[in-house]
Amino acid sequence: MLARWLVFVALLLAFDSGFAKKLYKFQDEKGLWHFSDRPPATEREVEVRQLKPAPQQRVKLERSGARSDPSFHAVNLYPGPVEIAVDWAQQDNVIVTPSLPRHFVVGPGKSATLFTVSGGPQANSWQISLQYQYVIGEPLPDYVNSSPYHPPIAPGSRFRITQAFDGEFSHQDEQNRYAVDIMMPVATPIHAARSGVVLEVQNDFFNSGPLQAYADQANSVRILHDDGSMAVYAHLELEKAQVSPGMRVQAGELIAYSGNTGYTTGPHLHFAIQVNQGMQLKSVPFLFALSDGKSVEPKAGMWLEGFTP
Repeated sequence: MLARWLVFVALLLAFDSGFAKKLYKFQDEKGLWHFSDRPPATEREVEVRQLKPAPQQRVKLERSGARSDPSFHAVNLYPGPVEIAVDWAQQDNVIVTPSLPRHFVVGPGKSATLFTVSGGPQANSWQISLQYQYVIGEPLPDYVNSSPYHPPIAPGSRFRITQAFDGEFSHQDEQNRYAVDIMMPVATPIHAARSGVVLEVQNDFFNSGPLQAYADQANSVRILHDDGSMAVYAHLELEKAQVSPGMRVQAGELIAYSGNTGYTTGPHLHFAIQVNQGMQLKSVPFLFALSDGKSVEPKAGMWLEGFTP
């Protein structure tokens, strides 16, 4: 009897916003209505509607090899590392090498084989069911920041911090505890606070308000630094990102424009430094560099002044 097997992969945390779509509606010379996802070549009036971004899978666990002796690898579409935790949902009469549950750190692209599966002592019948989750960034359990960050604003500009570390309104969870909110008008230039590689760009959200329903709808840029930490610049303006994933940017380089997207009561920039600790993104304390060479911990009410790094 041939071996029977079943693989079901439960994807827990592998979605982020994809590219936005626009719907173009117009009438031709005969009065007929047309709909398109591309700008039409017409001089007639065109109605444009912004559509909500569709989810896009960025990390996948895939099978390869023979059906009776499969192996599994990961495909990581981020231009930086991710940590993947793989565990059983169900198993029956199987041998897995190496054993599960297990964590894997996977770089960009297709990984080498992570583990292989074969039938146990009663190999005429076996089945498995797998589940996995991932977190962007390599694990940094003992991370301590050692260098200050430049204010993420243009040289010569000046803006006030309205919410800092442990802010009562929205800085109480692990991802945002050590974040700062900098009040500024929509379309204010945002500059990189430290050099690094762009990991992720959310550029297509357009809703906002003081409701938790908008918490995952903020346009943002995530940049990976050489020490493994990641800067998050959030609530950015619709379709105004100046960078794309995989680009290397320098400190002080223009990366986006401020906006008012996501969970917000008004236009501002949300800035945080995050690391992967225990399969969670956690914000960490940081200092801002000043033009006179000093470094300070950000405080609510403080004014930041931009300068050339």
